[in-house]
Amino acid sequence: MSVIVPLTLHDALQALAEAPDATLLAGGTDLMVELNAGHRQVTDVVSLSRVADLCTWQHDPVRQVLTLGAGITYAEIATEPIAQWVPALAQAARTVGSPQIRNAATIGGNLGTCSPAGDGLPVLSALEAVVHLRSATGSRDLPFDEFMVGPKRTARLPGELITGVSVPVLDGWQGYSKVGVRNAMVIATASVALVTDPAARRVRLALGSVGPVILRCPEAEAAAATAVDFHAASVSDSAVEHFAELARAAARPIDDHRSTAAYRRHAVGVLAGRLLRKAFPNG
Repeated sequence: MSVIVPLTLHDALQALAEAPDATLLAGGTDLMVELNAGHRQVTDVVSLSRVADLCTWQHDPVRQVLTLGAGITYAEIATEPIAQWVPALAQAARTVGSPQIRNAATIGGNLGTCSPAGDGLPVLSALEAVVHLRSATGSRDLPFDEFMVGPKRTARLPGELITGVSVPVLDGWQGYSKVGVRNAMVIATASVALVTDPAARRVRLALGSVGPVILRCPEAEAAAATAVDFHAASVSDSAVEHFAELARAAARPIDDHRSTAAYRRHAVGVLAGRLLRKAFPNG
């Protein structure tokens, strides 16, 4: 097995051009678990941990867009100044593993693994994030919902790496919540991200761990947008319950060793309703 440790993005892309199917190693918090459990075999590895170009972020106050390099860790996302611009992503970051894991795990690694249980992914879906990809021959951008195509499967092509992700900086309330078998260091049994955009009069809802990909809930979003009062930050109890039912209806869960499908479907409804009430506490 060969391990290449490039120091620049150019060198990383050249290494991938020579070995397009090489395994990309970011924080290693997912990959090392799979290797140690014998669930995955690798030959060539390109480690991205020392590529400084991937460890930067940029906030554009004019366009109101935040771009996070793929190497930004969840520990960085969970703290200021990033947390003030994407509070739901910061909330999700704080639920990722232990402090040691958060200091190693990266947003690019979470995107690369693309597990439906990935904590950051429902937030990226609700924010309608754009994933930036680059190879030695060019670059392209994909909306998150086109990037994730299945459980741990993405639209990334051989020879491409994730350079970063861009999200809008919105004025409205946003939040993330999940349930698991314990209170800390747990893989989500079900997770929900809710983002409000008062300027566009939109409510966005994304579900994790209840389908093969992160699921958006267009019917719930449309119902909420007409039921809430953005100016008064209010919503009726009946509208909250209807929103929760529509979230349950959008879920496509399965039974597995961590939960039953019935519990997952119930849980996302409860979480969605709670988040909508937090976003619009008057009513």
